[in-house]
Amino acid sequence: MSTVTVTRDRPGLGHSETAGLVKKAVAAVLDGQGIAVPCRVDVLLTDDGGIHAINLEHRGVDAPTDVLSFPLNDLRPGEFDPKNCEMDYDTGEVLLGDMVIDIPRCEQQGEEYGHGFKREVSYLAVHSTLHLLGYDHLDEGPQKRQMREREKAIMEKLNISR
Repeated sequence: MSTVTVTRDRPGLGHSETAGLVKKAVAAVLDGQGIAVPCRVDVLLTDDGGIHAINLEHRGVDAPTDVLSFPLNDLRPGEFDPKNCEMDYDTGEVLLGDMVIDIPRCEQQGEEYGHGFKREVSYLAVHSTLHLLGYDHLDEGPQKRQMREREKAIMEKLNISR
């Protein structure tokens, strides 16, 4: 069984169901990718100021964003191999990396896009987990299409639609 640790950088950030939604989304990605070994993902829930500071410090981008992903492994989409990954030898878990989610931005985007907070936070957790597994969308071609197809399939599996 995989471990998804969700922390908040200030008390009361997010809805009571937020951590459960994030954990369910990460689990759906791992299952959807056929990953049967235990993995670990650490998630920080923050706000615009928190994610802005992290984005500036780690990526040199002086702006907030909705989600950040920090993979620990150099993986290729759909080619997960635990032998090529960072491990926690005490727990036997594959360390996939960290994600940071801007909760007020999730609320705003969920309202703006008309699908609500639950779908938005779930989508961002799916999106970020796919990044941790090597998926990317930097090009407007095959990589982006591949990632969007996986996102759509996993969101359908979660039974969360727009």
